[in-house]
Amino acid sequence: MALPNAYAQYNNSKILTASPAELTLMLYDGAIKFCNIAILAVEQKDIEKASNNIIKTERIIDYFRQTLDMRFEVAKDFDRVYEYLSHRLVEANVKKDKEILEEVNEHIRSMRDTWKEVMRINKEKGTA
Repeated sequence: MALPNAYAQYNNSKILTASPAELTLMLYDGAIKFCNIAILAVEQKDIEKASNNIIKTERIIDYFRQTLDMRFEVAKDFDRVYEYLSHRLVEANVKKDKEILEEVNEHIRSMRDTWKEVMRINKEKGTA
């Protein structure tokens, strides 16, 4: 079927042409999506699906941690938040705990929304 292939090409094009700021936003959105899928999977008692999507969320958080520029003080603050989220995701995966996943997702949404606001302000200033 040609439609899924066209969609995949569109997504690849979107990624290849995105700015670093837009890629970061896409990663936040991906983490939220995978966390939402994990929450639903826990509710449905689909342990494998929950675990796989928690791991996907963990990988995005780990990527954010690995790419922090520790020369800046704010990076240390982000590192502590990402470390906390990583620990909570491990705990959620072990326990298959929906409440922990909801907490983590709330933090990720807040960070994503803050990032979107930074992007908007930079765009208005013409620095994006």
